Amino acid sequence: MLSLNGVVTYYGNIQALRGISLEVKEGEMVALIGSNGAGKTTTLRTISGLLPTHSGEIRFRGETIHSMPPFEIIRKGIAHCPEGRRVWPDMTVFENLRMGAYLRKDLLEVKNDLEKMYGLFPILKDRRNQIAGSLSGGEQQMLAIARALMSKPKLLLLDEPSLGLAPIVVERVAETITSLNQAGATILLVEQNARLALTISSRAYVLQVGRIILSGDAKDLLENEEVRKVYLGKAN
Repeated sequence: MLSLNGVVTYYGNIQALRGISLEVKEGEMVALIGSNGAGKTTTLRTISGLLPTHSGEIRFRGETIHSMPPFEIIRKGIAHCPEGRRVWPDMTVFENLRMGAYLRKDLLEVKNDLEKMYGLFPILKDRRNQIAGSLSGGEQQMLAIARALMSKPKLLLLDEPSLGLAPIVVERVAETITSLNQAGATILLVEQNARLALTISSRAYVLQVGRIILSGDAKDLLENEEVRKVYLGKAN
């Protein structure tokens, strides 16, 4: 479904991605793990068109997308749930969800999908007329995921969904992401919590200073001595 081949991205004069290649197959949940500054968020921002690709190629469902503007990439079926949730704080929960579908013209289906989001995240239905900035961190994360899903994506990019959340809320968010994947959603997950990411994903890539240094089955990487020592806090 998605492939990156030799992608190079710069922040100003700083080379952030140094020729990374990866792929995500339909129905998979693939994790990107690595330390701060490794290039995880940059990878997602490059895929969604928020950062320009300096060189290399990004293909989605067989089509080259790295020269497209972000709104066209959304239209193609890629939704980006950003780090830090980034809900519109002065808008209601309902208004945030409707903004997630702003490119869609199928108004009846949008209404049906809104009800699906309320079914998936019942707390959002209870809070639908509440200002988003007044929600708890966990509720804002659920809103951010639901808002991304309102674009009806074929691929969901999730950036640090557990960041800043209490452990019990992290567990609920992880269960929701797992349920979405089991229901057929294709997900590329960036997560600082490497153990969480490797536990719920099928495959994973390890980024270090803009390069992929390891990749493979997530369960195998959980048992990899280098991964355990550097990213999980213990060696075999």
